[in-house]
Amino acid sequence: MTERKRVIIIGAGHNGLVCAAYLARAGREVLVLEAAGRVGGAAITREFAPGFRVSACAHLSYLLDATISRELQLATHGLKFARTDLRTVALAAAGEHLVLNGALLEAGQVPPADHAALRDYRTQMLRFARVLGKQHNRRPPRIAGGGRADLLGAALLALDIRRLGRDSMREFMRIAAINIFDVLDETFESPLLKGALALDGVLGAQLGPRSNNSVLALLHRLSGEASGVPGGVSLPEGGMGAVSDALAAAARSSGASLRTGATVTRITLDGERVSGVELEGGERLSAGTVISNADPSRTLLGLLGAQHLETGFVHRVRHFRAKGMAAKLHLALEGLPAFARLPAALAGERLLIAPDPAYIERAFDHAKYGRCSSEPALEITLPSVHDHTLAPAGRHVLSAIVQYAPYDVRASSEAARAAFLETTLSLLERYAPGLRQQVVASELLLPIDIEREFRITGGHWHHGELSIDQFLMLRPVPGAAQYAMPVNGLYLCGAGCHPGGGVMGSAGRNAAQAVLAAEQPT
Repeated sequence: MTERKRVIIIGAGHNGLVCAAYLARAGREVLVLEAAGRVGGAAITREFAPGFRVSACAHLSYLLDATISRELQLATHGLKFARTDLRTVALAAAGEHLVLNGALLEAGQVPPADHAALRDYRTQMLRFARVLGKQHNRRPPRIAGGGRADLLGAALLALDIRRLGRDSMREFMRIAAINIFDVLDETFESPLLKGALALDGVLGAQLGPRSNNSVLALLHRLSGEASGVPGGVSLPEGGMGAVSDALAAAARSSGASLRTGATVTRITLDGERVSGVELEGGERLSAGTVISNADPSRTLLGLLGAQHLETGFVHRVRHFRAKGMAAKLHLALEGLPAFARLPAALAGERLLIAPDPAYIERAFDHAKYGRCSSEPALEITLPSVHDHTLAPAGRHVLSAIVQYAPYDVRASSEAARAAFLETTLSLLERYAPGLRQQVVASELLLPIDIEREFRITGGHWHHGELSIDQFLMLRPVPGAAQYAMPVNGLYLCGAGCHPGGGVMGSAGRNAAQAVLAAEQPT
């Protein structure tokens, strides 16, 4: 292979590994450079206290693409699941918890009408989410100036929506970009049920239940098929790092080379085309194609430099919204916490603290002004219930997304961190009395920590908000939606691209296809 034929991928996150595997399978010489000492990006499993291991950022599998799993044979590369199709438990402070299994309410009291409403709601939302799911492995069409392939892509999208049927199509168009609060309020009576369903529309996002685009965020979350279950939630054995390890094994077996501890500081150019990268320390590596798994801002404004881009394009990149709003809590526990009136058999399910949509909205109010929530909403897992490799015998690890913690200097001081940890532990104690006495060690990652540890600008684990103006052919920005950047030979493949965040892999697969398509004679 000549250096001109070499492909360098910046970042060994899951999308970078997927991209590497597909390009190597197609016969390209691929080198993946990862700044950290291990592959996986934000989808890693690491020890945060002696003997206690946790999925460091992403902690549940919602969106891992079934096509990618099959094509890259991830099962043969060691990927297993400790639990598939987790139920959701909406915790109530008084102990009257709701247990949701998809469209079924298995336990808890709600008005009779809510049972049928839940079945209809779930069925409808999964139908709408499938429209988005069909777009995952397609390059979004250009808005203007495209060719036949773009016209076909736009036609397929329109056809997918039209196939919903007249009434469902109208409802999809009505609610897709509005807020989840109104949709739930017109559908259900139970505040606790509405709170649990609302949280799925705002987790990890700069959104409250009353914010437009919260329905779109919910549909994106439901658009995968975890372990073959539409809208399901799975727990990989060994944590989310096991997904990355299987992808790395697939990339290596396909012929890609992976190099860790290699920090890229600059994308180099030869005229108007990329020529490779420069590493920390000055080493230069040549390549005819450079693909970045880093976020759009870090790639285009940091590694490449705004001076190499058109002014209007730079303006759009600088206004790409990508400030994190969620913290990640890890607790090492002496034993299994006892949630009030919750059977121990349900402790390993997905547990939510979101009493009602108004509660979540009040939590969001603080974040609008740069403060952490005084009464946060939580998505809690105890993965060690199902996966005994994560904690010593008889002990457990708790992993939780804590909403909201803004990417703001006022919320990032050590005093603010200590106060937010205390707030979160106090809230957990209300639902699980005695939990504090079980804590051996704790770790709270704020968005600024996520930015520092995983090199994600703004600490937003999706690399950018998922909203109607940052979606499909507009993601990340017009002029960069088909993975190829305005500099010849430079591509993006990360979560800042279509189809967005979540450990899915589709952006990496699509970017590989874009590179291969660009090499074909016209």
